[in-house]
Amino acid sequence: MATTPGNASTILPGKPPVVDLDTWQVARDELLVREKAHTRESDAIAAARRRLPMVEVDGAVEVVGPGGPVPFVDLFEGRDELVVYQHMWYDGAPHQGQCEGCTFLAWHVDDAVYLNARGVSFAVLTSGPWDEVAPYVEFMGYTQPWYSVRGVDAPIGGPMGHIACFLRDGDRVFFTYSTTGRGNEAPNPSLSLLDMTPYGRREAWEDNPEGWPEAPQAGSPVGGHGSPTCWYWRSDADGVARWGPTSRPVPQWTRPGATPVETLGRQGAHH
Repeated sequence: MATTPGNASTILPGKPPVVDLDTWQVARDELLVREKAHTRESDAIAAARRRLPMVEVDGAVEVVGPGGPVPFVDLFEGRDELVVYQHMWYDGAPHQGQCEGCTFLAWHVDDAVYLNARGVSFAVLTSGPWDEVAPYVEFMGYTQPWYSVRGVDAPIGGPMGHIACFLRDGDRVFFTYSTTGRGNEAPNPSLSLLDMTPYGRREAWEDNPEGWPEAPQAGSPVGGHGSPTCWYWRSDADGVARWGPTSRPVPQWTRPGATPVETLGRQGAHH
């Protein structure tokens, strides 16, 4: 049985066993031991991350934002640290044809007020040309600052799809850390909350008990694009999770003017 996001069912598939509260508490306490060990290991990894060396980069290199070209060091907004998300881009693609995974991450970082309170700025960088990026940012309603880094070398520019961290010492700028793949999950609380639920993320790689809801399979109406994972990236106008010419990244359906589409618009496009 494959279910889709937003579709409630009165006939549930496999379910956890029903026990009394005391029995549940014993099982919960056993799991808590593992969770605490995981937390301590995560803290140890973060401590090692703070001890990584860093690489000096050119803080004067120009990136393009709504006010035109600015030196990269300006993105710190006077703070000592900067976190950026490097957003992929498909040249010439309409809004619905832009990267679903990058949309998923950028949509979750709606407000950096707590980062700012700790002396950290946040910005989104993309390889797209600014004349294409600007209307997309307006359509999405993003409140975080966006900049085009087209033509800028890594680690500020270059391949996209990373979270990257920088440190400023006066006018000098240093690259300290980056992550990609599942390392990009940190800003996405939806995934952490789903991991707490009985049925989890509904992704094919998860280890689930027998009888649990199946992950959408590749090639099915709710799978798509050759992969059974990441079903939450796109939906059609009816809210059904699917990958196809009538779908678009999920948050776009809440934007003013969003309409059903006929193509992803990616023909001949590149990052």
